[in-house]
Amino acid sequence: MSSDVTESLQPCPSLSIVIPMYREQDNVAPMLARVHEGLAAYAGPWELICVDDGSLDETGKRLISEGAKYGPHVRVIRFARNNGQTTAMQAGIDAARGDVIATLDGDLQNDPADIPRMVAEMYERDLDLLTGYRANRQDAWMSRKLPSKLANKLIARVTGVKIRDYGCSLKVYRATVIKQVRLYGEMHRFIPVWAAMVTSPTRIGETPVGHAARQFGESKYGISRTFRVVLDLLTVFFFLRFRARPGHFFGSIGLALGFVGSAAMTWLGVVKFVLGESIGGRPLFLVAVLLLVFSIQFLTTGLIAEMLSRVFYQRTEGPLTVASGAVLDTGNGWAQLAEPATARLGIDEADRNRA
Repeated sequence: MSSDVTESLQPCPSLSIVIPMYREQDNVAPMLARVHEGLAAYAGPWELICVDDGSLDETGKRLISEGAKYGPHVRVIRFARNNGQTTAMQAGIDAARGDVIATLDGDLQNDPADIPRMVAEMYERDLDLLTGYRANRQDAWMSRKLPSKLANKLIARVTGVKIRDYGCSLKVYRATVIKQVRLYGEMHRFIPVWAAMVTSPTRIGETPVGHAARQFGESKYGISRTFRVVLDLLTVFFFLRFRARPGHFFGSIGLALGFVGSAAMTWLGVVKFVLGESIGGRPLFLVAVLLLVFSIQFLTTGLIAEMLSRVFYQRTEGPLTVASGAVLDTGNGWAQLAEPATARLGIDEADRNRA
């Protein structure tokens, strides 16, 4: 065997696939079938983690019954109530055991067959995160495509992480990286930005993936999501720029307000004591007092934020996401090929024969 081939051999990593689902009862059976079809030739061990986000329909029950048909590598986590896609995704990531973690939506619009290619591409390009972008997106233009396009451009411009499709849930990550990221609220769409806080943005890439029109159920998102994205973007911007130094953010505003208020008070002092005019009834006096009060508030807020930041970074990190209510883990096995020892990433059968 040549040295070049030997160096190219790389054991196929263990893979965890996380799928959050909410009111997707008609998609359960076809989704599990498509995942197994798409991963049938995957050379390494893999598991499927489905998270039922407190669905009131038959989603949870069907996940358990359908998953039992495939084996213990299909694991089901059920929430007692709806907590949102971000919390469901975080719970799945916390439960994942693979070296690589892949996430996708449970609406059959993402193609699980793209996952093995994305895992191989992530290793070939030496990335920590590879996100898909929907090259031929099958959604309504006005209600889905236009708001998404505007949001993607705004997020990329504000954060500096140049990803063209933040809304695509089909992503693959190195587990060592994504497990350092804690998701909450509705921050799942900003995962590349959060990941850029623990790894270099140059180790985040994208690749085209397939996309299909929704067949069953209904979309949980509408044009109103655009406004929530803007609010979340403000939070992301703050954490991206000032997470380790919040006092600089609040302190800068406080100093600016204090400077303007002090300048106004200085001028009013000249008017009062030099020119001998009354300043009690002037609106500028009230404005100057308010500016100084706001300045003190921002400065003290900055100091408190700095102390909280120090406490956060000094404490021992632990899981921040806990499933609400009962959690049912239906299995702990792995699915893999009959001869995993011969499986290698980045080299096909012909290459092995020549070697």
